[in-house]
Amino acid sequence: MTPAPKAAAPKADKEKPVDEAVRFRSPESSDWRKLSAPAEAPADDAAKLGNAAKMAREELKNVLLASLQMQHVMVLAGSGTSLGPIVGGPSMGDLWNFCINKNPTEPEAAKREVSDAAKAVAGIVNYSLADQNIESFLSQCEAYLQIRNDEQVTSFLTTSKKMILTKCTAFVKPEDKEQLQAHRTFLHRLSRRRARDSRVKIFTTNYDLCFETAAARQGLIAIDGFSFGQPREYDPRFFLYDIVRRSKTGDDLGNFVEGIFQLFKLHGSVNWARDAAGRVEEKNSPSPDAACMIYPAKGKYQQSYLQPHLELMSQYLAALREPNTCLIIAGFGFNDDHLSEPILSAVHNNPHLRLLVVNRSAEENVAKASNRFWKLLAEEADKGSDVWFINTDFQKFSALIPDLKSLTPAQKLAQDVKKIAERQ
Repeated sequence: MTPAPKAAAPKADKEKPVDEAVRFRSPESSDWRKLSAPAEAPADDAAKLGNAAKMAREELKNVLLASLQMQHVMVLAGSGTSLGPIVGGPSMGDLWNFCINKNPTEPEAAKREVSDAAKAVAGIVNYSLADQNIESFLSQCEAYLQIRNDEQVTSFLTTSKKMILTKCTAFVKPEDKEQLQAHRTFLHRLSRRRARDSRVKIFTTNYDLCFETAAARQGLIAIDGFSFGQPREYDPRFFLYDIVRRSKTGDDLGNFVEGIFQLFKLHGSVNWARDAAGRVEEKNSPSPDAACMIYPAKGKYQQSYLQPHLELMSQYLAALREPNTCLIIAGFGFNDDHLSEPILSAVHNNPHLRLLVVNRSAEENVAKASNRFWKLLAEEADKGSDVWFINTDFQKFSALIPDLKSLTPAQKLAQDVKKIAERQ
């Protein structure tokens, strides 16, 4: 997982209904529409606000229904899908704490002490520990080692990578049925697309095994670029494979099996290992040096153009160019330029792209223009581009995704007619 800064969940969220904190902004609108009326609304306004919330819920449901029935559906899942008290993935702040401090389990941040090793290495590479940015620190260590060999810096870098690998692995508990409920719901709802439609493509920057574990718990299958035999070796041609169900007599070509999706781990995985010959295969608990991961560092852009990451990036860029595509971005803060730039380009150049940006701080990020991509995407939405912002977290968004098979025959017919009309 490529972590992002951890934002503490507002206590009030835990006491609210699932949809009360959810709001969205549609194209050509500056208003954020809420899915429920405030509980403390005056009696005179309650009916009006309740009706507005009902209309908002209906509009968002229709948008999501239409989006999931587009010809191509792709997802970009960032670290936000693995953060929070339920899933428990590490944030960037957590990784800094465990890599830098000698007493990282101390609950009070003010009482944590920087380790002697971190102080020494910071002095060697001329890094200010006051910045508390694990990406910058590791980047500076790597840059220093390009110029000069140093055992202390090398040892610290290896230890830090081992810690990151451990923290991004240990939090997933297969025996905990509640931990990945949102991932299970998300995959289950998306898997209900018609089997004859293109497979859902899930691109993620996360190293962890959340999506794989959630899929396995409900019998879904991820085509992830690895062979179907043991040992599982990476080969991009496997992305071209699919699974069909043949009749016992073998008289026909068979039908596509339901519940299949493609998974592209753009920054690698905690269970990928690269051997001396350059082959990548699945392996439990690889060493930090063998692990095929792009560790948190500013050099992520350059590392993304090495194999197998180059092939994964190629798949990502090609998917963004497909016509009639819905891109769902969940838990991603647009801090990785090599992933954000192609999205902006696709909004400009792909007239058939619909973009749904799901982020628990979407309204704040748009208002403050947190970075240039938030600013530019909001401007594109203002101009009428098909860009939607949904202010909620991954857990709540998963519950909002409509069940495609819950449609009545009449609703299905209406949706099909609408799709045909849109193509004219």
